[in-house]
Parts: sequence; structure tokens; C-alpha cells
Amino acid sequence: MTVRFEGIYCPSITITHDDGTLDLELWGEHLDHLIEAGIDGVLVFGSIGEFFAFPLETKKRAVEFAVRHVAGRMSVLVGIGDTNIDDVVDFAKFCEQTGADALVAVSPYYFGPNDAAAERYFTTVSKATDLPVILYNFPARTGNDLSPQLVAQLQRQCPTIVGIKDTVDTISHTRKVISAVRPANPDFSVLSGYDEYYLVNRVSGGNGVLCGLTNVEPETFVTMHRAYQAGDYATAVKAAQRISHLMAIYDCADLFISAIKGAVKAKGLPISTLVREPAVQLTDEQYETIRQLCRQDD
Repeated sequence: MTVRFEGIYCPSITITHDDGTLDLELWGEHLDHLIEAGIDGVLVFGSIGEFFAFPLETKKRAVEFAVRHVAGRMSVLVGIGDTNIDDVVDFAKFCEQTGADALVAVSPYYFGPNDAAAERYFTTVSKATDLPVILYNFPARTGNDLSPQLVAQLQRQCPTIVGIKDTVDTISHTRKVISAVRPANPDFSVLSGYDEYYLVNRVSGGNGVLCGLTNVEPETFVTMHRAYQAGDYATAVKAAQRISHLMAIYDCADLFISAIKGAVKAKGLPISTLVREPAVQLTDEQYETIRQLCRQDD
């Protein structure tokens, strides 16, 4: 299987009403904005999408909605993370039947597995479906790291494992993943999970980003990507400087999900900033700080 995920991917916020039920109308508007901006694909139920907080049946309903609403206008990726492997396999098969384009599989969390257990887990996921699988490495949240050697081993053993989202706050880890996987599979996609790593990801041989601020200013990321592809590095750097400014949004709330929801609201989409409990909700003061950051140099 030769699949290359390259460019700018958005881990969408999951938009709800204040009572926690899905707000499909505003979520649809958000998806349309991403498409119009030129985003290459959306991830439903990544970390920013609160995958850990919704029941499986609600997630299935949301995937059906997203696939139907997007209607092929960009790729639809689905995060299938869970601590119950039976639910992971069930959800993976459902996503394939529903028409999703790829799966994103995070490491089991709470008790982070050793390499042997992680290998069994991801092999089980890859065998459950014919969809492409993107590994999701987020050691700060899962408690374990997918080493470059393990990633290379998994992609050799499982042809449907075609990429990784590397959410590690050091480019050296991502660079080592690229060096480990490319000799065996030059089409293996390596995306950075940190917004400000696009340029250094590409310089290191990677393929782009799958990151939260794309919810807020997708146009800026698309401008950066297209400029880089065209060799217009001055424009790419200017967009990267704007993204560097926006990174302060993450420091404005107790939880990065709240911060991103607040920024989307500040940009004009009248969404609820509710994060499903247990969570620390966004305060009015925090929202005002985020609103000012979004306006500055806009």
C-alpha cells in the first residue's frame, strides 16, 4: 500500500451544545471553513476532539455525520483510541464501513505498554481493517514513547501502517523516526503534532503537521504549506511567525482543548466552549485574553 499523507491536517474540536450533546450545525460550519481554507484532512476524535470523553455510540454518530458532511472534499481521519481493544477494533471496522479515509491509533494509555505489548496492540489494530493506519505518539499523555526503532518495525510488519503523528516537543525525535522508517518505506508519512514545527519537520524530511491551531487559523497554515511547496520561503516564514504568535493561546487556559475552543469562538463561530467533565472550564478572563491574542496582528 502506497499512501502519502502530506500537508496540513486539523484535529477538529468536537463541537457540542452547553449540555454536552453534539452541535452538528456549528460543527458542519467549522468543517466547511476548514475545507474552504484548503486543509488537506480533518481528524475526528483526536486529543483536541476529546476522544476519551465520549461514548462509542456518540462517536459513531459523529463519524457518520463527518463523512457525510465532508463528502470527499477533504480526507476524514478518525481517532480510534481507547483502553479497551475490543472497542478499538469495533470502532475501526465501523469507520471503514462508514467511509472514513484513515484511522489514527494512539498508544494505550494509563498503563503505557512496553514495546512488545505495543507491537501486539498496533498489529491487532492494523489487521482489523483495510484502512490506512497512522500511529499517534503522544508520550506526555500516554505514558510511553513509540521509539523510532519500534515505528520502523511496525511499518515493516504491517503494510497498512502508513504514517505517524509525532507529538513530541523535540524535533530530534521526529527526525530520528524519519531516518528509521524511510529506508524501508519512502512513502511513510511523518507529521508533527506541534503547530510550530511545520518548517523544521519539512526540512528534516517530514510531511507536515496535524495540529490544533489549524482549528483557529487554517488559512495561515495552508498559506505556509503552499508557499513552502512553491519555494516561496519568505511567505512561509511570515506565516510561521504568525503561528508562533498564536502559540501563546495554549498558555491561556488550564486545558489546551479549552484554549482552542475559546480561540475558535473568538474568531467568530459562536460555539460553546464546554469541555466534557471532568475538566476545568474556560473562564471569561481567559477567553478575553485569547480574544485579544487572536486579534493582534490579524
